Parts: sequence; structure tokens; C-alpha cells
Amino acid sequence: MVLAVVEGGLTVAEAARKFAVSKRWLRVLLARYRAHGIEALAPRSRAPKTSPTRVDDTVRAAIVALRDELTVEGLDAGAESIHARLEVAGTTPPSRATIHRILTTADRVIPEPHKRPRSSWIRFESPVPNDTWQSDMTHWQLAGDAPIEIITWLDDHSRMIMHLSAHEVVTAPIVVSTFTTAAERHGLPASTLTDNGRIYTTRHATGTPGLGQFEQLIADLGITQKNGHPYHPQTQGKIERFHQTLKKWLRARPAATTLSELQTQLDAFTKVYNHDRPHRALGRRTPAQAWHALPPAAPTITIAGRHHRIRFDTIDASGVITVRFAGHLRHLGIGRAHKHRPVMVLIAGPNTIIIDRETSEILAEHTINTDKDYQPKNTKGPS
Repeated sequence: MVLAVVEGGLTVAEAARKFAVSKRWLRVLLARYRAHGIEALAPRSRAPKTSPTRVDDTVRAAIVALRDELTVEGLDAGAESIHARLEVAGTTPPSRATIHRILTTADRVIPEPHKRPRSSWIRFESPVPNDTWQSDMTHWQLAGDAPIEIITWLDDHSRMIMHLSAHEVVTAPIVVSTFTTAAERHGLPASTLTDNGRIYTTRHATGTPGLGQFEQLIADLGITQKNGHPYHPQTQGKIERFHQTLKKWLRARPAATTLSELQTQLDAFTKVYNHDRPHRALGRRTPAQAWHALPPAAPTITIAGRHHRIRFDTIDASGVITVRFAGHLRHLGIGRAHKHRPVMVLIAGPNTIIIDRETSEILAEHTINTDKDYQPKNTKGPS
């Protein structure tokens, strides 16, 4: 176009008509040519000279590095997780969509088929901690392909791991012992949710009259037992998803060679999952933060017409257990002769009954005096 005017003798109007461009644009090109020669007519970038909203290169590098670090650790490494961790580190992060674009540009995102929108999901969540515990076992292998089974107890409200342990085979007695171990540390749940495996229930077993060990235990404690529909694992969706997260984390580490080594890995994972890893479904809180945010539920049983809350505990070396009553910790004296005994504590208002979990013997009763921290046991016989 320029040469048609400069060398071909066309006027600006004639050249504009010939090449179907505006006269204004042709005059711009002529001015560039006269000032800088033919090279000045090369196409120029349309990018703005400044981009105030562009993410700083340091932040972009930090996002990609964090993605790689979380991936190596076997942890969730999506835009949500990176956004939350940058906030915890004191960095003002860009939006989650921007983080995703940065990861895509850096070839850190593998395209996936379109999934169901989250708006179509139906969530079931217990309203408070300890309202429901989910449990299930999953399979794993040690180095050398030795088969192992891992049992989990997970709080439905907070997703907090209440117990996680590895065994050669998970049996009904192991279900009972892991449940009571978790209850000693976190209190008893008001209900449980499991599948229909015989380690949890005998209701679908043929030739097995009566209740199984776990069923009998929670029935005695006033705990509601809930079981999923057969062949419908979505009922225990939280714990199924949890096992995916656990196995991803384990695969990112050298395979354990012994049961003890695997348990050490599970203990480390429990700490990371409960206390260090923000959870999207919990508003980017950790499970431990969500569990401690609300008062936990507890089962109740009726004795002599009174409703008693139940908790598990172990008597300490000085013959005392500690409970919270009226906003303060109360130390209940039971006696050094019973130190280290596992007990069940029944609480109805200010009255307590302490029962040996193994012998069912009543060890002590108390009437809590809110003016004192230490509570001697009642001197009268059992009421």
C-alpha cells in the first residue's frame, strides 16, 4: 500500500479504495515509512505497554513451585489448596481462577473431561463433631507385596481422623479395640456409619445369631448404629474419598517394609491431615479446627429414669480422671489402687458414676461441687 503511493503514483484516496483500508490508517503507515523506512511497517504487538493486574513473576514462580512441592508430598495441589497455603504463608494470592491459568500455562494441569457441577452434589454432613463417626478398612501392600489392611475412624462433621492403624487383617476384636482407643482420646460418638462387613455387623450374615462384638458394644453404650445400603459405597463417600487421599500420600513415599514402618507413616499422615492440610469442604479450615469449633455430641443412656452422658477415660497414675463441668475442669478422685484402669464415665448433671470397662465394677460416684476443682468420691454406697 505504501509503495503504491510512494512509487506507484497513487493518491492516498486511490490507494485506500484499492486496498480497502481507511485513509487514516494509510497515512499512519506512510508516516512510519518516511520516519523509519520499510522496517517500520512490520506488524506491531497489540499488547498494552503496561499491565497493572499481571501477577508478579515471583508470585507466579511461587505458585508453580508450591504445586510441584505438594505433588511430590502426595497432597492436594489444586488451585484451592495453593490459594489457601499462600494465605497461610502471608502472601496475598491471586484468585483461584488466575492460579489455575498460571498452572495451565506452566504445563502443570492435565486436561480432564467435564465433571458434574458442584451445584448438583448432595452433601450429607453431621451438624456437630462426634455426631457420627464413619469407619471402613482398605487394602495396602508393604514392600515385597505383603498384603496389609488399614482401618480408619473418621468424624463425619469435621473429617478429622479419630483413629488410623495398620494390621495384617482387620478383625471384629480390632474394630472394637480401635473404636475404644479413639473414644478414649476424643469421646464417644452419638452414632456410627459403616458398611455391612461382618467386622461391623452380623445382620446380613447367615448362621450367626445375635449381635456381633462391635454391635453389642455400641448397643450397650446407647450409640446408634447406621449401615450403608449393600453395593452402594456412596453412603460412606467421605471415607472412600479419604482413602484416595491417604493412598496418594503413601505412594509419594518409599514403601514401608514392616507393619511398624507403615504405622509410623500413618501417624505422620494423621498429623498432616488433621492439623496442616486445609480442607475445601470445611471452608479451608483444617479438620482439627473444625472439630474444636463446636461442642461435640455424645451418646446417652437412661439409668433409674435419668439420662446419662457417656465418655471413656483412663484413670491416671494418681488415681484421678478429669472432666469439664460448668465451664471448668474437675478432677474426680477414684483411688490409686485403680490407676491406669480403663473406665466408662456416666454423667447426669453434677452426678457421676465411674465404671471399670473390663469388670463392669462401679469404682466411684461423685456429686460435683462447683466451688472446688478436686472432687472426692461419695462415701455412701452406690445410689
